[in-house]
Amino acid sequence: MIEQVMTQPSVILATASYDHTIRFWEAKSGRCYRTIQYPESQVNRLEITPDKRFLAAAGNPHIRLFDVNSTSPQPVMSYDSHTNNVMAVGFQCDGKWMYSGSEDGTVKIWDLRAPGCQREYESRAAVNTVVLHPNQTELISGDQNGNIRVWDLTANSCSCELVPEVDTAVRSLTVMWDGSLVVAANNKGTCYVWRLLRGTQTMTNFEPLHKLQAHDGYILKCLLSPEFCEPQRYLATASSDSTVKIWNVDGFTLEKTLVGHQRWVWDCVFSVDGAYLITASSDTTARLWSMSTGEDIRVYQGHHKATVCCALHDGAETSGA
Repeated sequence: MIEQVMTQPSVILATASYDHTIRFWEAKSGRCYRTIQYPESQVNRLEITPDKRFLAAAGNPHIRLFDVNSTSPQPVMSYDSHTNNVMAVGFQCDGKWMYSGSEDGTVKIWDLRAPGCQREYESRAAVNTVVLHPNQTELISGDQNGNIRVWDLTANSCSCELVPEVDTAVRSLTVMWDGSLVVAANNKGTCYVWRLLRGTQTMTNFEPLHKLQAHDGYILKCLLSPEFCEPQRYLATASSDSTVKIWNVDGFTLEKTLVGHQRWVWDCVFSVDGAYLITASSDTTARLWSMSTGEDIRVYQGHHKATVCCALHDGAETSGA
């Protein structure tokens, strides 16, 4: 048991690329210590389970679960009922279930201990992004037709629907850790910000707060900073213009522009305390940025094609009782 604990890195950092590999990195040194071949499709999204034991890779059309602490190239589980690219994947806070969204137009919920899909919601357009509200009872999805939908898991139905900009694809959604804000980023470089208000029912009401023209190009990922970043609150926007911009949520003023990637920036993830940001880019690299200086302090080089997603878990393991 001691050996197992000693060999598990306290920081898990993984990236995936169009070169059909997933790579695990030592965050500090930049050394790649494990490569998983993923020949059957590209990987669109990576997510680490709350207990740090597994890495989910969303591909086309499968989701595969890999053991973080193993050297085996084989997945420990495969989730197989989507029929097109899986663009979003994530976990309930105790790791009891997983959610996903796909270009097949569906949002699905999976019990991690069983191979089948437990629930399915029809978005009627290719789903690009899904986030779980911190209350753990609502999923919010964004699709290619510009629809944002709230799926109430208790009532098992769509409780809210809005379209910030008609026929403009919603690329990325993010919710503040305390459930107070939601941000949607689209293909026109715009972020729509809403306050989330609790209605008399369980339904979440969206109150428009701000419209931010963040980039001239596409926004491929937007992300609000985590709880332990408080009292600072930031919004990161990663763009096809090769930059990541950091916005102060108080007034949505531009705090910093992270310049260093040579091509599109597809993904980003904050460290648990919000002091660092990891980014993934078409220039084949991933980078570690200091939020205080805006400088890149580590470049992760090893992929041979576009690096399109990254996952980081440097917090405490959390697992259900």
